[in-house]
Amino acid sequence: MTTTPSDVDVVLPCLDEAEALPWVLSRIPAGWRALVVDNGSTDGSADLARTLGATVVHEPRRGFGAACHAGLTAATAEVVCFCDCDASLDPGLLIPFVRELQAGQADLVLGRRRPQARGAWPAHARAGNLALARMLRRRTGLRLHDLGPLRAARREPLLALDLTDRRSGYPLQMVVRAADAGWRITEHDVPYLPRTGASKVTGTWRGTWQAVRDMSRVLGEAPTAGRAVR
Repeated sequence: MTTTPSDVDVVLPCLDEAEALPWVLSRIPAGWRALVVDNGSTDGSADLARTLGATVVHEPRRGFGAACHAGLTAATAEVVCFCDCDASLDPGLLIPFVRELQAGQADLVLGRRRPQARGAWPAHARAGNLALARMLRRRTGLRLHDLGPLRAARREPLLALDLTDRRSGYPLQMVVRAADAGWRITEHDVPYLPRTGASKVTGTWRGTWQAVRDMSRVLGEAPTAGRAVR
């Protein structure tokens, strides 16, 4: 199934990613719209993104979840994708994700990161992700391997999940609430490259475990019901 310009918006949360932006935006599939959500950059990321043809959304409140949700609310396409803006993931990999959604085979499609080089995924970040995947399995029964940022879903059902986390727990809350609502969630391997620039979240043990704490709070939420996909 093909896509048209109005079919897909790609949300790209951005904090000082001027070095990575040219590569990332050059990989956006033809006809899709890039929504770069500037989260307080001081390196000219917003102006550069605009020059490169992206739509820029400003979100002054710091936080990965705040940036992602600002992009989601600004999106207008039927399908919304999410991708990091640090050149660690190729947004072109989202094409089969979108096709799976459009074919009615899934409601949320996630990318399972597969490191392509030494240092692409530091040991502390991988350990934190593994711990969360195990906690997620106990909470929802989902046998996922990764809670990575590359993902796709339909906009209206995503908004209906009423996501509230505005920190590092946002991606996990999306999965947990989707599982509670009975969504079909699939996972596919994607190559994971060394990021450009310093990580804002998982670049250190301290940052990683702060993210784990954020996400652990999400896992402590009472199960929700009534958030239908359609």
